[in-house]
Amino acid sequence: MDRHLPRTPHVRRLITVSGLFAFALTWLADIAVVTSASMTSGTAWLPVVATGPLIALAVAETPWSPSLGTCVAAAVSPSLALTAWSLIAQSTMAWWGALETLGLLCMALRTSAQPGRPAAAVAETVLISVTVLLLPLRAGSWQAFTGGGYVLTVALAIFITLGYTIRALEARRERTAREVRYGERLALARDLHDLIAHHMTGIIVQANAALSIQAAAPDKIEPILRNIARTGAETLESTRRLVRVLREESNTPLRPGHLLTDLGELVSAHCAAASPGSGPTEAETARLEATAAARGVRLSPEVETSAHRVVQEALTNVRRHASNAHTVVRLDADTERLRVTVTNTPPHRRALTPAGGRGGFGLLGLRERIEALDGTLRAGPLPDGGWEVSAALPLAPS
Repeated sequence: MDRHLPRTPHVRRLITVSGLFAFALTWLADIAVVTSASMTSGTAWLPVVATGPLIALAVAETPWSPSLGTCVAAAVSPSLALTAWSLIAQSTMAWWGALETLGLLCMALRTSAQPGRPAAAVAETVLISVTVLLLPLRAGSWQAFTGGGYVLTVALAIFITLGYTIRALEARRERTAREVRYGERLALARDLHDLIAHHMTGIIVQANAALSIQAAAPDKIEPILRNIARTGAETLESTRRLVRVLREESNTPLRPGHLLTDLGELVSAHCAAASPGSGPTEAETARLEATAAARGVRLSPEVETSAHRVVQEALTNVRRHASNAHTVVRLDADTERLRVTVTNTPPHRRALTPAGGRGGFGLLGLRERIEALDGTLRAGPLPDGGWEVSAALPLAPS
């Protein structure tokens, strides 16, 4: 299953603690059943102290866990061995182990939910199902086998159905993510197409001007040629990023403007959209900060457009998830990169459902755009409960 789902650390911790608590309660139930039934033989305790804990450890998914196939083998082997030994030695068990059963069911859930590798997923799920259905044989009676087999079949059906539902949802999420990435690539390509056309028009105009004045004012040719060379270098850099463009007739060309002016308009619109009386005053809702280094850098048009998109998407998410929070948009720069950071404080009241619903892929598409420009994008929670979106974009050559 996907380890990169957008869960906060608190949610991840809650899921981990809940799983450990469920397995601990099941293990205590195992001990209570064996103790209350006065099962003094060592065989009766094997599912409680041996196979059950081993399978529970195999089910656990950690960064250090081996491959899923190895985990399945580690879970199935001791269970089948104990079942076979109980049949061969004719040593009946009144209780085959709740922890072992739960561990095998959770392993069936993992194998059926695992994306990709369908043949291996089916084989592993069938192997685990057979192992689970053989557990009642340890009781040594046909009645226990049929009754227990019915209950375990229903449990397997529930866990496997849940696993394949998760698998289908994950496959749909991946398809949507691919569509978002592809759409963002096309949007970036269209922007670059417009910018390249703008540069090429300038080169042609300057070249024609140079031809017309070469006889009358030859001393003015050199500055024009230098300008043509610089514009050509910028165009070549943009052309390198333009791959597999399919321009639509309905697309509106995007021309870069002055970045600070555009960002100031975005921040002003964000402040104006703040609901009165729900938090900070309009003047305090958001502010734009730009260092002297950021004001003096030279940006390529595609970087300027992408910086605008970063702030636009971040402010949109603030309005959806923390409409009453205070937001700071900051621009800084060093010798190589422009850094755009949008930080918001924790909301005074956290909405149960974000405005516009859940499940957006804006940051995913934005990451695709930034990485296409050889930049980086980071988005995540802050220790105080706020949120930060930070992008680093390459500067244009001097």
